[in-house]
Amino acid sequence: MLNRRRVLASGALAALPLATPLPTLAQAKKDNMTLALTLEPPGLDPTAGAASSIAEITLYNIYETLTKINPDGSVSPLLAESWEVSPDLRTYTFKLRSGVKFQNGEPFNAQAVKYAFDRAGGDKSTNKDKRTFAGLASKVIDEHTIVLINSEIDPDLLFLLGQATAIIVEPKSVATNVTKPVGTGPYKLEAWARGSSITLSAWNGFRQPAKIKVRRAVFRFIADPAAQVAALLAGDVDVFARITPRSVAQFKANPRFQVVISGSRAKTILAMNNTRKPLDDVRVRRAIAAAIDRKAVIRGAADGLGVPIGSYYVPGAFGYVDTTGINPYDVEKAKQLLAEAGVKTPLELTMTLPPTPYARQGGEIITSELAKIGIKVKTQNVEWAQWLSGTYGNKNYDLSIISHVEPFDLNNYTKPDYYWGYRSEKFNALYERIKTAERPADRARLLGDAQRMLANEVPGVYLYQPQWVTVANKNVRGLWKDMPVFVNDLSTLYWT
Repeated sequence: MLNRRRVLASGALAALPLATPLPTLAQAKKDNMTLALTLEPPGLDPTAGAASSIAEITLYNIYETLTKINPDGSVSPLLAESWEVSPDLRTYTFKLRSGVKFQNGEPFNAQAVKYAFDRAGGDKSTNKDKRTFAGLASKVIDEHTIVLINSEIDPDLLFLLGQATAIIVEPKSVATNVTKPVGTGPYKLEAWARGSSITLSAWNGFRQPAKIKVRRAVFRFIADPAAQVAALLAGDVDVFARITPRSVAQFKANPRFQVVISGSRAKTILAMNNTRKPLDDVRVRRAIAAAIDRKAVIRGAADGLGVPIGSYYVPGAFGYVDTTGINPYDVEKAKQLLAEAGVKTPLELTMTLPPTPYARQGGEIITSELAKIGIKVKTQNVEWAQWLSGTYGNKNYDLSIISHVEPFDLNNYTKPDYYWGYRSEKFNALYERIKTAERPADRARLLGDAQRMLANEVPGVYLYQPQWVTVANKNVRGLWKDMPVFVNDLSTLYWT
């Protein structure tokens, strides 16, 4: 029998101000906005690629999900009006919104939800959360009711169903969503100038047209830190989310701008290819970790806006334990570990760096620190598409610096073909226990065990939990205060 834990969507919209009878230029409200991102997405289908930049443009704008993740990490209804959860936390019954259509005119209904989730968990799925959806069995009750039965207990399922990998796709559009996305959201793709910008325009068929204050949004792609600052100062960009933190001081002092420093669940790491020698030796990986001063990396790569971490888990997350003491900064210990592993120095390794400023700046610091223990690092700067295909896709790298931004992705270490090549049956068994733990106290304890295991086995060097910086025109409202997931929710933005 289902329990009565039910979440209802608000049926009330804020009243719009009455139009003034004097249409002067000074009173005309702006309804266009230019935003900027560091990275250009490789495509516009978040079920087909792992890049978080896809969701930064499409999630909640073009595509929608059953639930919506809020800035504080809570979950509210979106395409689902309400839901009930069974006492054993395995069965979820969703009541869906009626009268919703996809942008190609097809109806949104329970059959579309079933198709989306069956596809996400199917054999041919390229969804990075395939494992989550493979464990979901869906049953259509009627046009606007669907039941999801989870093969295992997952207290975070409602959150996961609000992420970009859980978008509800229209079956006829899936083959072309990468370049011609079709969703149920308030915006549609207007234009994509490769290498420059993506333009979204308000979709007149959206179910709540009065909610859309920004009618046209241009996303520009600016990777260079100096160019980021210049574009804001020139007024060419109204909002820059996750801008390089080196710009904070000058914008805080400028009354034309507002600066929002947001918390995150991201993990910035030095990824290591565990399948390559000598990185397949845990002593070498521990030596690299011991040679790196996390605080120096935070100062140099993030301008101090970060918190040191010792595993693939961050402060503030459920079950977090401090593991920074397991591999502390110790140059002499690092040298000793290399000697124990039989490594003759200089050891030459290549560090492949994506175009994000934190990676390029962090690479300089880590290269200098590893040189102190006889590791000679050659840095290779690549564009984002190259990193996704070569490093992430083909695993053609030794070292790399990257931020993993999804809050619940500890299961990456259970994926045998994941790009860092870590394989541990012991960790897999522990993660299964985490997934099936019914008592929160047991789950927290097991999460602590997982963090300690990763800190000891060092599949990667865990550097810091970043804080993200948004710089915007002072008259923009509706910016997210915190960023549990990477989105730019245009429906919340407006001009004063």
